[in-house]
Amino acid sequence: MLARLLCLASFIAVADCMTGRPNIIIMLMDDMGWGDVGVNGNWARETPNIDKMAAEGMLFMDFYTANPLCSPSRAALMTGRLPIRNGFYSTNAHARNAYTPQTIVGGIHEYEELLPKLLKQADYKSKIIGKWHLGHRQQFLPCNRGFDEFFGSGNCHFGPYNDIKTPNMPVYKNDKMVGRYWTNFTINKASGESNISQIFLQEGLSFIEKQHQEANPFFLYWTPDATHGPNYASPMFHGKSIRGIYGDAVMEMDYCVGKILEKLKELGIDKNTFVFFTSDNGAATYRGASGGDNGPFLCGKETTYEGGMREPGVAWWPGSIPAGTITHQLGNIMDLFTTSLTLAGVKPPQDRIIDGIDLSPILLDQTAPLIDRPIWYYRGNEMMAVRVGAYKAHYWMWTQFGKDPLKFTFCRGQYIQNVTVHDQINNTDQPILFNVNRDPGEKYIIGPKSKEYKTAMAIIDPIVKAHKEALEPGVPSLNYCDVSVQNWAPPGCEELNYCLPVPQSNPKLCVWDH
Repeated sequence: MLARLLCLASFIAVADCMTGRPNIIIMLMDDMGWGDVGVNGNWARETPNIDKMAAEGMLFMDFYTANPLCSPSRAALMTGRLPIRNGFYSTNAHARNAYTPQTIVGGIHEYEELLPKLLKQADYKSKIIGKWHLGHRQQFLPCNRGFDEFFGSGNCHFGPYNDIKTPNMPVYKNDKMVGRYWTNFTINKASGESNISQIFLQEGLSFIEKQHQEANPFFLYWTPDATHGPNYASPMFHGKSIRGIYGDAVMEMDYCVGKILEKLKELGIDKNTFVFFTSDNGAATYRGASGGDNGPFLCGKETTYEGGMREPGVAWWPGSIPAGTITHQLGNIMDLFTTSLTLAGVKPPQDRIIDGIDLSPILLDQTAPLIDRPIWYYRGNEMMAVRVGAYKAHYWMWTQFGKDPLKFTFCRGQYIQNVTVHDQINNTDQPILFNVNRDPGEKYIIGPKSKEYKTAMAIIDPIVKAHKEALEPGVPSLNYCDVSVQNWAPPGCEELNYCLPVPQSNPKLCVWDH
């Protein structure tokens, strides 16, 4: 630890000070809320391993995603860039959340530099296990975008489908399909029983063992989707949680986290492995009791209120990250890109704006000052809000379409006058301001005539102005849909005799209604 602190103090690159490059594991959950883990106050006692991970590492109280929906969030993690920059958004309508359903034509742009490809500069071997969601057509799949190995799907596990109007989602091993969800990788629709998470776990453990045996530094991107609806859990967890099938899935995710950390300790590489646990967006409150828990925060997935974008965040690296530490550093999923490169001794791309910051000073030095940086809340092509320090200013507000304030789904059971609004409200001339340190639920608007408001906005407004003036939006990837690009005939389907007839192409503008 002392050597690392001396390195930081002398401004030597972090990686140059370390004995070897640390392995890197990013555990990205799907639709898991900030309040779903015990260390953040959940009452159901479903996450003893994640809680232990926090006790042995660092808990981020203010960790955010880059978008309140899965695909743009994942694109931000892989590129270190806001979705508005990397193209994972749509201009088909104002401030609409867009993602990568089977019908999407686009995917992550070829010119974007992804984390696994950059880590190859330091000889890292990489694998993604679980949900990709950055484009399911062949040119967008992980092994064509820098990963050495892939086990999982380009899409979520939606279904079951009849393979006539809509094909079931393929599951890949590297660059070839090895089956489809529901038909080959089964999920009991009635009960939610499935062994898929256990398969994902074993894939992860095997990869870790193999890279250790071959003395390779490795990057494991472990991204299961059991906590995304329709939820599923294996028989050993099914029916165990008092929160139902969603809680069962959380319990199984926690078990898998524990097994991965246990394997690192067993192999004696825990002190040379940086692990980060988080989620892609807030819990899906619109699923009611089948969704997750966003703790004290307002609304959930799809929205730019705190419940949609503040996530659980736990960093673990025994011997390097001090155990039992809590930080209020504003962190973002994009920071995992920059921090991982720093730890590996690789420079981020210099020819583009990288939004993620290097968190290694915070991780490795308890005395380091907090890094002053904004958190941007984008919904599609619109900057909805920004957080600077304790203050969050909403320049636009919107929950979803509809007129009945008692029937919110993205903000189920929550109604705050002039805040949880059904129509898009432009507050640019006089942003709605909250202090989210003392008011995490965004309930108490700071009066625009108050000294507090004027002082905070005098700091925030110039930051927003500079951001917008410098912003060069990427070409939108999520504008066009076409039934012919669905997973009818994925690579490898011939070997399984499971290719389906491809319908005639009929590209249209995608309709995003959320």
